[in-house]
Amino acid sequence: MVKLVSILAAVVLITAAVVFVRNQPRPYDRSFDARIAEPAYENGGPIVLFDEGHRNTHTTRSGYKPLADLIRSDGYDVRVTGEALSADVLDGVSVLVIAVARGANDANDDPAFTEAEATAVDDWVRGGGSLLLVTDHWPFGSAAASLAARLDVRMGAGLVQDPEHHDPDRGDSHLVFSAENGLLRDHPIVRGRNDAERIRRVLTFTGQSLRGPEASVTFLALSDAATEVPPTAPRVEKDGGDVRVSMEYGDPVSAAGGAQGLAMELGDGRIVILGEAGMLRAQRGKGGDLVGMNVPGYDNRQLAINLLRWLSRVL
Repeated sequence: MVKLVSILAAVVLITAAVVFVRNQPRPYDRSFDARIAEPAYENGGPIVLFDEGHRNTHTTRSGYKPLADLIRSDGYDVRVTGEALSADVLDGVSVLVIAVARGANDANDDPAFTEAEATAVDDWVRGGGSLLLVTDHWPFGSAAASLAARLDVRMGAGLVQDPEHHDPDRGDSHLVFSAENGLLRDHPIVRGRNDAERIRRVLTFTGQSLRGPEASVTFLALSDAATEVPPTAPRVEKDGGDVRVSMEYGDPVSAAGGAQGLAMELGDGRIVILGEAGMLRAQRGKGGDLVGMNVPGYDNRQLAINLLRWLSRVL
């Protein structure tokens, strides 16, 4: 079945707009340089497990292949699972990566994880595992909301814009976090191991907001000017084997005090949650447009490296 999912694209004006996205592999920049001069591990590094069992939009074979290659270059043992998450599946894993999971309903916004899976992940983190949970605007924030709630993190689920802190060539849903604008906050992930690994500028590409518990650290902070347009109830239309899902965003609300990057410790484990998935991609569009870790002038590539190193306790 061909599924057509209608979403509002990254636009300056929030209006009723439709973009049709087919279920097909997401492209990636085949020229992306994933080599690391000084890897964290020469060989035999910790196991990094990518979840690909929850209708994930980005996988190690498509949109997140550059990320997986980068992690391998840093010496990690990258593996993939399509199974339901359980204690057995997570046994021996150092870092679990869950990226843009989708619900199984027509709108893709139902909970992507069962209660048993959420319990297994929660218990595993508290026992010393590390989780990288990558989410995005509707329907992805909604699909991951129940798992995030187990970790005391709330998903905004909408689309964040900032009229003051964005890349002027891309529009106000492409947010800039930097030392200069004060939205890139201090954390070992930001500092790296030395000055060469320090993060100075990060660009995100249309995502949702996050709000974490008091003990969490916001390292990608939303400004007082940021707003978020929440999703309204989607409409589903079926025509033979095709499904059309349309959704319009509602009126904007303040997103001040929110985040697009959170780090926290839970029991003996560590967690990073991102409110936007494009920041860890490396995509080159047909028109030459770059998205993610390959965009010049930003440190998204080093951010990806530092995220995994903090989660695996190199930092």
